Amino acid sequence: MNIVLLGAPGAGKGTQAQMLVEHYGLDHISTGDLLRAAVKAGTPLGLEAKSYMDAGQLVPDSVVIGLVKERLATPAAQKGFILDGFPRNTAQAETLDTELEGMGKKLDAALLVDVAPEVIIDRLSSRRVCRTCGYTGTAADKVCPRDGGEMYQRDDDKPETIKKRLDVYEEKTAPLVDYYRESAILREVDGDRPQAEVFDDVVALLGL
Repeated sequence: MNIVLLGAPGAGKGTQAQMLVEHYGLDHISTGDLLRAAVKAGTPLGLEAKSYMDAGQLVPDSVVIGLVKERLATPAAQKGFILDGFPRNTAQAETLDTELEGMGKKLDAALLVDVAPEVIIDRLSSRRVCRTCGYTGTAADKVCPRDGGEMYQRDDDKPETIKKRLDVYEEKTAPLVDYYRESAILREVDGDRPQAEVFDDVVALLGL
């Protein structure tokens, strides 16, 4: 099954994607992970992406599409995939449809994880990440429970940056909901509940 995950930053898309991967073996393609890896490697695309990410803005289509196309061509993606964070606008969605058609593939569902903006701001502003292993925790984690490393708040998890990200999402990404609704593949789930409850509904909606 080939799935696109939709929802604002912090809606819980990544968590649901990981649960789908664990249960059904799909390839989780997170543009956030792809971009952070490129930034860490210091590639030209990574450095370009970093300037936008630090400002809480969306990374240009040319950068994201290049990374996603490479990943879709790998053996892991041939068994089925979950796109998390891409497409971000209707132009990217149209490009994705074209690329998939050229590969003899299509999307089976676009899953919208819906969460109120105020809930998202509270969630993300309390998030902390380990500098050494990348473990994601909360402000309650003074040190990393995995390796004792320093926990810090990423620039894009600060309240002022989160609001910018949500504003950009509403302007450019929200129209995707209508795009996929018109394609009759949109599935919607309330993400402001315990993860297990959300996952049960996701499985039912996708017919897995």
